[in-house]
Amino acid sequence: MHSHNYGKSHSTRPLNPKAPSWITQDPKEIEELIIKYAKEDLAASQIGVKLRDQHSIPLVKPIIKKTITRVLEENDLNPELPEDLNNIVMKAVGLQKHLKINKKDNRNVRSLELIEAKVHRLSVYYKKIGRIPQKWKYKALVAQLE
Repeated sequence: MHSHNYGKSHSTRPLNPKAPSWITQDPKEIEELIIKYAKEDLAASQIGVKLRDQHSIPLVKPIIKKTITRVLEENDLNPELPEDLNNIVMKAVGLQKHLKINKKDNRNVRSLELIEAKVHRLSVYYKKIGRIPQKWKYKALVAQLE
């Protein structure tokens, strides 16, 4: 968004929306695994990585017909902040700590401004869809305490 992104060296998702033939677990077992990992305080992306690496489940959606976050919502295991927003807030907090120690690092002052702009943009979206409260506001000092 704020950088020059050239190239397409990322992996591509499978084109076929059908469940793979090698998966032996039924959808109920996969949902139970998702719930188990969510209770261990893993984020949705970490749950997906664990399912992929340890249980050889490449994508959850074609198998159980819903996403990992949808399963977490149905079982009231959703975190209070969405994962992407929380990651950006934590990145801003880390950069603020760095800037407190390194006061002359002017380049990262600009980076902090860009990260905080992303936080604001994402928070507007999540307020619009009702995922976070309307009164939620990113404040640099409050974020450091969390």
